[in-house]
Amino acid sequence: MNTALQEKYHCLQHLLADMKSLAVAFSGGVDSSLLLYVAHQVLENAVVAVTIQSPYIPQWEIEEARTFTRQHGIKHIILQATIPDIIRLNPEERCYLCKRTLFSTLLETMGKEGIQWLAEGTNADDETDYRPGLKALQELGVRSPLREAALTKEDIRLLSKELGLPTWNKPAYACLLTRLPYHTPVTENILRQIEQAEKFLMDMGIRDIRVRHHNDIARIETGTNNFNAIVINAPRIQQFFIQLGYKYVTLDLGGYRMGNFNSSLFSRND
Repeated sequence: MNTALQEKYHCLQHLLADMKSLAVAFSGGVDSSLLLYVAHQVLENAVVAVTIQSPYIPQWEIEEARTFTRQHGIKHIILQATIPDIIRLNPEERCYLCKRTLFSTLLETMGKEGIQWLAEGTNADDETDYRPGLKALQELGVRSPLREAALTKEDIRLLSKELGLPTWNKPAYACLLTRLPYHTPVTENILRQIEQAEKFLMDMGIRDIRVRHHNDIARIETGTNNFNAIVINAPRIQQFFIQLGYKYVTLDLGGYRMGNFNSSLFSRND
């Protein structure tokens, strides 16, 4: 481990030690897995993982989160949630509204457990991206220890690898709402359709994949390095997606673009 990363790691440990007791909003992703692991190292039984199981979180992500906490002997609370009415019409401020609603629920649970702090896995790189949900976290007083310790995504992957965490090279994954254009009504059937489509592609070994939902059109976004695999398996993919209810299946030649639907917000404001 290089000196700069070691210093950030020690900073993270000190930040967590000062919290005394902590609930970690845990998705099972790269960031929250590292945060939870180090918090458990530092605080031991004074840390608890809290995961929200909702229609826009894939079931396989919940199972991976369960596996992680079970393997490391960490107390894990899973809360059931429905789609909040406030985001069913998929407004442009959906991320802010969703974070505000879900983290308010987490804070209530934390209070019942007698826990002092609630933390989540935002990292230093997220400050340079369009993340409206960060405003909600700041308003609610939720801590972001990885960001506070100046850990970038690359740092987190390197540190996770050093610590032997299997999540070190796990692809980034955003909630399923990001697959829908703004103002597209959200239903559980649509979310399951997207989830099954993406799981099918991931099971084929295709990483960093997004299936953008445009009613009867499925627009596959992935890195250009995956284009050949998509084309070779096109008949299988087409057949499966048609079974899911899509009429047309397309490959976006622009490749994978994080926060793709946010571009319309910025272009309108230019």
